[in-house]
This record gives sequence, structure tokens and C-alpha cells, in this order.
Amino acid sequence: MTRRTAVDELSEFSGALRGRGFTVTADQTADMARALSLVDLSVRSQAKASLQALTVTDPAQIPIFDAEFDRFFEQYGEARLVSRNPDKTESRTSASYTLQGQPGASETEVSEHAGASAVERVAVRDFADLDEDDLAEARRLIMTMFWRPTDYKTRRWNPASGGLRPDMRRTLRRAVGPEGDLMLMDWKARQKKQRPLIVIADISGSMEKYSDIFLVFAHAAQRRLRDVEIFTFSTKLSRITDEMRRSDTKAALDRVATHVTDWSGGTQIGAALAEWNRRWSRRLARGGPIGLILSDGWDCGDPALLSLEMGRLARSVHQVLWLNPLAAREEYQPLTRGMQAVMPHIDHLLPAASVSDFEGVVRLLDSIAP
Repeated sequence: MTRRTAVDELSEFSGALRGRGFTVTADQTADMARALSLVDLSVRSQAKASLQALTVTDPAQIPIFDAEFDRFFEQYGEARLVSRNPDKTESRTSASYTLQGQPGASETEVSEHAGASAVERVAVRDFADLDEDDLAEARRLIMTMFWRPTDYKTRRWNPASGGLRPDMRRTLRRAVGPEGDLMLMDWKARQKKQRPLIVIADISGSMEKYSDIFLVFAHAAQRRLRDVEIFTFSTKLSRITDEMRRSDTKAALDRVATHVTDWSGGTQIGAALAEWNRRWSRRLARGGPIGLILSDGWDCGDPALLSLEMGRLARSVHQVLWLNPLAAREEYQPLTRGMQAVMPHIDHLLPAASVSDFEGVVRLLDSIAP
């Protein structure tokens, strides 16, 4: 019988947390191993605090974490938390994490054991080829992507010590008071703000294998960015921003499923964009947002209408990113009527068929110049 290692037990603990709704990635598992190498494993509170700091993101998760940690510690901890030198129980803190009297695995070994299948195998495969378990892992990977979008300078000016423009109103106001004998110059600088994001996702029949993942990506964006508006379309346009505001991804998608009524229908991209331009453009296109459209470009409508409305949308936003799962194929060329109509109006055509493709999208969003 193969002897279980420290990596096995940490991976099992991470899997138990994921089963209770936590988002624990392979990188977090490696961080957990590194954190446990820095505390005294014989002190239960230290081990618990180090793992809790890396996994709990919501106060509501604390009771669940406590229950899983108690079960884990009782099963593996008190019986197996021993040091390399059994004769010296006080030397249980070492440079490596041990659960069974063996030197602990390094971060690389943890990643190879717990993260290789999740990150390397799942991340590069097409969503359409994944089974339910791998799709669940892909959703977790997307939800834990790191976003660092650049800010842009608005037209509004705020007081700033290192500003470039004199703030004469504040300067003259201070000159009236006790400090009037010595006039100190106040300055102001352009206010910086995170650029808004508008997501318009295709949920038609041709996108059935990808629409769920697209909405998970949109939900991850809404959780990490300040200003995100989300729409879906098939035969009509639906705004789902409010439904997606729940912190739990499954609960948010369940609300969307009850709100949207045209799942897996025909594709009317031009009509959907026309409704967006007519009803939402003036309200939401302020602040130079990024337009993110997720669709394979298969359109049943009039290409002339699609080209016209796509041009209007492109003029109302800072940039248009079109995410197409078919673009991940080496032989792909945008030759359909729909893609031919929109190509002159988009800034970037990006693949969106795997987790690694979405990582590229996030990197591009983070790199868009102010």
C-alpha cells in the first residue's frame, strides 16, 4: 500500500474545501504548504490561522472552514504532526512541512501533485472537450484569475499635492483666513478611475457549449472590477447585471437562468446591438468603457444591420474586444457573414475556448493604455 505524503493530505484538505464552495487553486495549495513551514505545527491555533488566512474570503465561510479544519486536524494532525527528531518534541517547527515524520514537499512538488492536472491539463483544453469534473475545475480557475486593470484619467480634477495645475479656488479661499499673510499655492490633478467594462455574451444554440463558461468569466469580472455591465443575447437582448451581483457563482447563474428566456435560440447579433445602442448606449457608455463581446459570429440577421450597429457601438466605447471560441483553431479565418460585418469595427479578435485563452484576455484588459 502506497504511503500517503504531506502533499496528499494538503490536497485532500483543499479538495474538501472546494467541495464546500471554497475557491482553492493549486497556487493556494502551494502557499498553504509554505505557510505551514513557517509556524509551529504542534500549536493547533497557528496552523489553523495560517490556512484560514489563505482560504477564507468571506466571513460566512469561517464556520465551514472551522468544521473542515477540525476534521482534517483530528484525522491527520494530532496523530501525525511529528518532527524529524521524535526525541525533541519542542523542535516541531522546521524549514519543511511534515505530517508523517518525513521532510515536507517543496512548493514545486506540491504544484506537480495538486496543480499539474488542474492547471496544465484543464487550462489548455477546449471547453467543449471537458467532462463535468474538468469543467468545474475550469470554472474555479477562471473565478480565481488575478485582475489588475489600468486606470484612466477622467475630465474631473481633484486636489493633489503633486498636481500639474494650480487650484486657484482653494488657494484664494485659504488666503482669506489666518494664513493669508503667506499665500500657499494649492494644486490639482486629473482624477483617475478604473475603466468600465461592458460584457455582451452570446447564448444562442451555436454557443451552447461555451455560454455557461462565458457567464462565469463575466461574473469573475464583476467581482473584481468596479464597474461592469453584463448583457446576454440570442433572439433578444437581456441585461443581467443585477442578477449577477450575488457573490456565489452558482446562485448568480441560477438567477440568470430564470431571468433570461431565449437560451439556445437563434442568433440576432445585429438586432441585439441595435437595442443596446438605442436603449443603453447613452446611459452606460460614459467613461470610455471597454466593450467585450463573446460570440462565434454566426448571425441569422442582416449583415448590413450588424455592420451599422457594430460601428455605432465601436464609436461609443474606448475599444472593442471580440472573443470567439472558434478563433482558437489554427485553421480559423473570420469568413462568416457575421464576422465579415464586424471585423472593420473591432480592435482585437481573441480566442476564448479555454482557460488559458481567458488568461490572455485578462492580460490584454490589464495592459490597455490609459
